Amino acid sequence: MAKENSNYGLAWELSAQIRACQNLLSQAATSGTPVSFAEAEPVMKALSALTVQAKDLHYDSATMIMKLKAQMQALEERANAAAAQSTVFGQLAAEAVPKGLHCLGMRLTMVWATTGDLRAGVESRKQDKRLTDNNLYHFCVFSDNVLATSVVVNSTIQNADHPDRLVFHVVTDHMNYGAMQAWFALIDLHGAAIEVQSIDGFTWLNSSYVPVLKQLGDAETRSYYFKSGSTDTKATLKFRNPKYLSMLNHLRFYIPEVYPELKKVVFLDDDVVVQRDVTALFSVDLHGNVNGAVETCLESFHRFHKYLNFSDPRISSHFDPESCGWAFGMNVFDLVAWKAANVTSRYHYWQEQNVDRTLWKLGTLPPGLLTFYGLTHSLDPRWHVLGLGYDANIDSQLIEGGAVVHFNGNMKPWLKLAMSRYKPIWEKYVDFSFSYVQQCNIH
Repeated sequence: MAKENSNYGLAWELSAQIRACQNLLSQAATSGTPVSFAEAEPVMKALSALTVQAKDLHYDSATMIMKLKAQMQALEERANAAAAQSTVFGQLAAEAVPKGLHCLGMRLTMVWATTGDLRAGVESRKQDKRLTDNNLYHFCVFSDNVLATSVVVNSTIQNADHPDRLVFHVVTDHMNYGAMQAWFALIDLHGAAIEVQSIDGFTWLNSSYVPVLKQLGDAETRSYYFKSGSTDTKATLKFRNPKYLSMLNHLRFYIPEVYPELKKVVFLDDDVVVQRDVTALFSVDLHGNVNGAVETCLESFHRFHKYLNFSDPRISSHFDPESCGWAFGMNVFDLVAWKAANVTSRYHYWQEQNVDRTLWKLGTLPPGLLTFYGLTHSLDPRWHVLGLGYDANIDSQLIEGGAVVHFNGNMKPWLKLAMSRYKPIWEKYVDFSFSYVQQCNIH
């Protein structure tokens, strides 16, 4: 109170007497003997005199409390504003394409456009019978990030006992198609087979068939996801991220249509690293289910009620709010069972029900929980360790024992936002000796 009223002399004297009290009590505690009256009396008298002096200055506790409350409120408002600003900047940083990755994509695209022999080699690779051989191990990755996709493929190959039995199916967008083709045509795949397709080549992927594309034609939906405004808050900012309407993100619900001849695939997100041979996933008994995934219900945050609006009877009448969530990013899909259960139609139904965004707000996981409800088999948690893109405190042994580790969250390993503790896990599988990586100064 004295400092608040600029009476620094009184404030200093009060601080000095408080320290004297602390020293006296500390000595008594150390020696194990009580404080004597002779020792205590000078301090008590000094504090009494200072208290009287404070009263004479009319320091009113109630007034001071009101002042402190006002200050706390002002500080809280400043903290909230700073947090909101930090969220905006963090989201922008997470969405931005780093200069090095942009350079890499441009250089590889130029190579693809100007090298006829490279294109001819890729064209002949499309006839590889291994692409549809169900006796091999098939992995699919849907991404517009060349370097991230290369890490997924490279880490899977390096940790496989028999790389020549692996088949990778990559789908990207038109802008990155040439770069993706060039990259995988120039590197050593150690006998593995690969195909790269452009999502623009899927003629069935149109607004008359796909609800998300139909919704994108709606003016209100476009405004919600793409129009920035001052009304955005920290809570709603991530919900309005246009990436959640990217068809590469939603293509996971159309895998049997993308690969009609395959019976089983392992789906990998582009922000994962494979740390051991994962071909054993193809032998896991899914017990007639469509989806094999690691459950994430060790905490209440990952229950259905955290992702879905259970105040809506369309949700509450069909689903248990305490059901366990599970992770997209490393999933085993039985495509025969998928077709039998007509899973894509289930996804279409729920996507159409959510045209007004009242059932859920964010991404592909909520519709995935609805679509694969009752059709998901729980995998051993060691198959898929999550959180490396947001949680700095994951147990090291858990990470080391994980077959697949997932950088889900905004702190992707190819960004400056990445946590330094986890970044070496990803960088281990980046070929920094590759000439185009060096030319683009990718660290």
